[in-house]
Amino acid sequence: MNTHDKKQKLAIVYDAIYPFVKGGTEKRNYEISKRFAQKGYEVHIYGMKWWKGENVIQMEGVYLHGICKPMQLYTKNGKRSILQAIYFGLHCLKLIQEDFTILDVNHMPFFSLYSAKCIALIKKKKLYATWNEVWGRNYWVEYLGKFGNIAYLIEWLSARMPDKIIAVSEHTRTKLIQDLKVKKEIVVIPNGIDLKEIVKVKPSENKSDIIFAGRLLSHKNVDYLIESIRLLKNTYPNITCVIVGKGPEEQRLKLLVEKLKLQKNIIFYDFLENHQDLYALMKASKVFAFPSTREGFGIAALEANASGLPVVTTDHRNNATKDLIVDKRNGQIVQLNEKLLAEKLENYLSKEVPPDDVIEYAKRFDWNAIVEQLEEVYL
Repeated sequence: MNTHDKKQKLAIVYDAIYPFVKGGTEKRNYEISKRFAQKGYEVHIYGMKWWKGENVIQMEGVYLHGICKPMQLYTKNGKRSILQAIYFGLHCLKLIQEDFTILDVNHMPFFSLYSAKCIALIKKKKLYATWNEVWGRNYWVEYLGKFGNIAYLIEWLSARMPDKIIAVSEHTRTKLIQDLKVKKEIVVIPNGIDLKEIVKVKPSENKSDIIFAGRLLSHKNVDYLIESIRLLKNTYPNITCVIVGKGPEEQRLKLLVEKLKLQKNIIFYDFLENHQDLYALMKASKVFAFPSTREGFGIAALEANASGLPVVTTDHRNNATKDLIVDKRNGQIVQLNEKLLAEKLENYLSKEVPPDDVIEYAKRFDWNAIVEQLEEVYL
């Protein structure tokens, strides 16, 4: 850490807080915040109160603030809750009472950026925003119908709130410029992995052929994976696939597994309390399937690489994970189609893939290097 005249106070704002809610953004905030705390920063994460007891608790040297009661992040139909976004955004105005030197707000839900901008102006602080993905007008209209244009306007205005944007991928940076017409400075600092932690984990005794991990949302396309297992079962009758995650699609996917009579082939796991358990399951598998069509980055894919697994993901313009894949080195990219997906997955079932090269590729994304890059941006 550089020598500072005064202790730096880093405030990170996001509604969902790890480990109470688990996802890529939550994991990024967790990994970054604990490392900044180790470097001597006073780190605070402000989100919804997902725990019982005091409003402020400490974990791994980081202060977690529950600034409001938790609300469901997604509606029953699997869409992000607008009511929840507004509710959390309004409660972010409470940060006016807080003291900080660095303010980094995640771009979702957008309304927290508007509150943070007001506070940053009053306190004469820079506002940083970490941007995971850009939806753009076309996707918003597809997602919300006639209200999509209003949502796009909110997204467009949100991109004008921060003084500096930290994009998690070159893909996101390009879309900020092209879809949202952002002209201010955008720095690309990717998500990362804890390579040291992953390397020391031993494979699980629960072996599988294929594994998926992530929120069970419609754009993750886990139904295509299930259909591909149905096809692969013709050649590999004892094929096993592990699906790790929870979400609004869970019940529908389990019913699909029953309908296709794949209960002996596909096993569902909830989000695991200990992330090391996920690494253990990855290391006990052969290939990581990630058929998502919308990702701002894709930490799980890098974690799979670091666990020695190649990754098969989707060739879609809104899937930034595909930019992490070097064809036939650490995985392959495929069109969203169950037959094509099955063919790519079979490549890794029928022959050995040397894990060392896959792991070597993942080394460049270690979280310690990511934090060094972030510190240069903040200071």
